[in-house]
Amino acid sequence: MPQHIPDPADVFAWTDDAERSRERAGLVRTLRPRPASSPLLDLASNDYLGLTRHPETVEGARAAAARWGAGATGSRLVTGTTELHAELERELAAFCGFEAALVLSSGYAANLAAVTALSDRDTMVVSDAGNHASIVDGCRLSRARTEVIPHADPATARKALAGHQGRALLVSDSVFSVDGDAAPLAEYAAVCRESGAALVVDDAHGLGVLGEGGRGALHAAGLAGAPDVVATLTLSKSLGSQGGAVLGPARVIRHLVNTARTFIFDTGLAPAAAGAALASLRLLRREPERAARAREVADRLYRRLTASGLTAARPDAAVVSVRAPSAAAALRWAADCREAGLSVGCFRPPSVPDGISRLRLTARGDLTGEEITRAVDTILATAPAGATDH
Repeated sequence: MPQHIPDPADVFAWTDDAERSRERAGLVRTLRPRPASSPLLDLASNDYLGLTRHPETVEGARAAAARWGAGATGSRLVTGTTELHAELERELAAFCGFEAALVLSSGYAANLAAVTALSDRDTMVVSDAGNHASIVDGCRLSRARTEVIPHADPATARKALAGHQGRALLVSDSVFSVDGDAAPLAEYAAVCRESGAALVVDDAHGLGVLGEGGRGALHAAGLAGAPDVVATLTLSKSLGSQGGAVLGPARVIRHLVNTARTFIFDTGLAPAAAGAALASLRLLRREPERAARAREVADRLYRRLTASGLTAARPDAAVVSVRAPSAAAALRWAADCREAGLSVGCFRPPSVPDGISRLRLTARGDLTGEEITRAVDTILATAPAGATDH
């Protein structure tokens, strides 16, 4: 019998079935290219301090590109480290209160670097159930023994670490991106010190918002610079740029330079992004009140929305999360807000660990009182049936 030769057109036919399943579940995601200038009021981005378009941030990017070129030209260990990268690392470490810093191409890469380089098959990794996907992937790639504990549960973390011999890490976000709640960092640190474990904290949503002048959640908790603590962060939120970093003891940073695959084998951060981040960092250092303003806006949004009957998590930083009746309702709600001139985030499974869909609002520190009122009125006017508790 003649051998059957598969039709090349059928190789990815299975993706059509997957797409239909997503459509039935209301989980289809689409890309929406935005124009350079949008009429929408932005409560969807992670531009917490409104610095992405700040003249000093933009000039930092322009000047860096003009001096160093459009790209880093190679990996950090070959040609991709410029004097600008080193300057940014020094100032990041000093601002956040750590001994040293290492800049990578994204916050995602920073989490992969920290978790994988500080663990191996014999390491115990305890991970909070609310952690970002980059931490989850770091745990998987590390091949360490990983135990996922209930969200913000130091008691279970203590039980997981009890009796373990050898290296151990407790890994957590500082502020969780879904509900905007803060991790119990002091309690997690105490648990780690009882068992000799390291504490690794992703401070992506804390930098620029929490701590003295926006120095981050670890600084606020008195843990910045501790010999057993490592922080990761992103340059793409409060600093309005792009990239990530790992901060910690100098010996840890030296170890990452030699072992972290997402650092060694990736092209260095583009000079323009490094220049923009450095300009924003210096602006924040000069204007520390920006951090408090972001928290104030979050509190005002939360109070006004919940007073009107919506269910929202009390924000510990600059994320305000508003629950929706279903994934489909959340998607429709976000679309209706958009049609009314307001851009909001929409979180649905699998992005939400508890399966509850939400609108996610960014309490940008540069929002005016009029814009806050407009945002609240729009969200209330477009709320689907079942979104309010009265």
